[in-house]
Parts: sequence; structure tokens; C-alpha cells
Amino acid sequence: MGNLTPLFNDEFTDLPLKRALAQVLKKRDAGAKVVGAYCSYAPVELIWAMGGVPAVLCAFSNAAIPKAEETLPANLCPLIKSSYGFIELKTCPFFEVTDAVVGETTCDGKKKMFELIAEKRPLHVLDLPQCPTNEGAAAYWRHSINGFKTFLEKSFDTSISEAALEQAIQETNRKNRLVEQILGFGAHRPAVITWQEMYDVTSYAMVTGGSEAIEKLQEILAILTERREKKMFTSPEGTKRVLLTGCPVGGDVLKVLKLVDEEGAAIVGLDSCTGLKAYAGRIEEKSGDPLLAIAQRYLQIPCACMTPNLRRMEVLKEQVDLLKPDLVIDLVLQACHTYNVEAVKVESLVRNELGTNYLKIVTDFSSQDVGQLKTRIGAALEMC
Repeated sequence: MGNLTPLFNDEFTDLPLKRALAQVLKKRDAGAKVVGAYCSYAPVELIWAMGGVPAVLCAFSNAAIPKAEETLPANLCPLIKSSYGFIELKTCPFFEVTDAVVGETTCDGKKKMFELIAEKRPLHVLDLPQCPTNEGAAAYWRHSINGFKTFLEKSFDTSISEAALEQAIQETNRKNRLVEQILGFGAHRPAVITWQEMYDVTSYAMVTGGSEAIEKLQEILAILTERREKKMFTSPEGTKRVLLTGCPVGGDVLKVLKLVDEEGAAIVGLDSCTGLKAYAGRIEEKSGDPLLAIAQRYLQIPCACMTPNLRRMEVLKEQVDLLKPDLVIDLVLQACHTYNVEAVKVESLVRNELGTNYLKIVTDFSSQDVGQLKTRIGAALEMC
């Protein structure tokens, strides 16, 4: 890696959250309203269309959890506790600069947390239908997204036109195609992109839009193309390949990804909300009903909150076929019951249908299980 051109040539190299914050602050200083979001289901096209900027509020640090547990139950998802703890401590820089927050009904724990933070910021909760193939699901989701549009317009005394929405849709599609192309470099053998670089790219793309994002992502695509053509690899030939699926990753839970590195393997795909999920799929352009087009695309996101979550199995098949991993690691955060239960079906698919090795990891943001995880990851890789 020492002689490789970095994807981001700035002072925030390998610090994606600081880079994302710098992007948000730049937009805010230019007059943009900041709308905090917790999930890939938040239709950020409406935020971009009103000239605002989205800021991701999920936190992945163990440091704020003791504060959160003064209010929240200890056996709650660590992501929720960390996010709320930072808000209570007033040390989440993203939340501190938000003008409003959008939530969604993907998770019971988050739904109740939203009730607590509604006292701190103007907040709108989107009611997400969780049986996406049911008749009327898309129409209802469109209605819910329209309610978010009304909330933004009233909160910020603005109007979001269909033309602005259409432009935001087209820019989103261009950006998502580029991100997918970049993540697709994980298919190269040997690897020409690291998981840290993938994470950097997805974090950057979440808070940066328009021509600025397009130009930067095209630049990154050119760098990776050059690496491939010049055989400039990020891991040695024959390195075992890992696809990570499951819950969102970041901060302290990156311990799992770092342990894979330490065991001499390469993570070649991030099939999670902080990876591919937020960028897969397209919004229909010039549909005549941009809100419905947005609704239909977001219902395709394969989160475990959906039932039946057929789309996740389809995407996982596609990713295994593209990336050809030696091992699939299914990372589940403690108390995330949807992903934990769904792991049964994921394991069956990976082992029995795809013929690939599988390892389920249930963890939190503490470092107490690092030794055990290292042993389990090492053993799983030895069996590949």
C-alpha cells in the first residue's frame, strides 16, 4: 500500500467520519440546512432537493454507552445506546449541527429513542411498511415520504419542486452507479481496494452530492483503474477473501474487520447499510411521480426489518458470485433480533446453496471479546 495513490488525498485520510463532518460543516457554512438521519431508508433526495445536506447520526463508540444506560435498558442494541449517549453528552458533532432529524420505523428500539430526542430537535418519523411485497406497500410508503416532504417545507419555510426532486434523483443515480463501480473493484484478484477505502467512499458519498461528489468519485474510479492496469495490489496473491454481511459497521465494531486483516485475509465486500445497501438499485427517472419512484427504490433495500426479506438473499447471491469470497462473515450486533434470527436463513443459503464457508459473529462495541473473536476468525479462515 505504501506506493499506492490514496483515494482521498487530504488530511482526513483513514478518518472518514472527520471527512464527512468537514463536508457537512462546509455545506452548513454556505447556508444549507442539516437534516440528521439514522438509516439508509431515509429518502435523502428530498433533503438534497431543498438545498440541504444529510448527516448520519448513528454512533459506533463504546464510550457513550454508560451515559445512555442511565436512561435506556442495558440489553438494548449498542448502536442505539451509543447514538443516544452521545446526544445526551452533547458530544456528537453531527447531531449538534443538525436543524432537524428524520427517523424511520425499522427498529423498535430506535422508534422509542426517537420519542426521547424529539424534545431536542424537530423530528419526523417515516412509517416504513415492512412487508414490501404486499399490495399497497409502495403507495403507503409514498404517502409517508410525502409527509416528510411537508415536514421539511414547513420546518424550513421552503418549497420542494418536482423539478428539484427529479434533479436530485438523477444525481443520486449517477452517484450510486459510481459507488457500485468502485465497490465492484473488490472482485479483482488480488485485491486492488481495501475495506477501509470502501468505507471511506461510502461515508463520503452519504453527505456529498451534486457535481462535487460525481467528480470525486470519477477521480477515485480512475485511481482504481490505474491500480488494476498496473497490477498494484493491496494484498498478496492467494490471500483469502472475506465478504462481510449483516448489521451496520463503524467505529469500535471495526475491530472485527481489523482482526480479519491481522489474520492475513482481505475483506473484499461490505454488504451492509454502511456499505453496498445504501447505493444499490436505481430510482426511476422522469417517471411523472418522483415521490413514488423514490418510494419504490427504497423498498428494495434488503434490511432484515423486512419480511420476507427475499431481496437480501438475492443480493447476497449476486455478491458471492461477483466477489467469490472464501468466507462470509455475518456480523450481528447484540440485541439486533431481526438480523440474529435471519442469520439462520443466511447460513443455509451460504453453506448449502452457494457452497461457501460461513461464520456468524454476535458482538457489541466493547473490546472484551477481541481475543475470542480473533480465535474464531482465525479458525474459520484456516478451514477455507
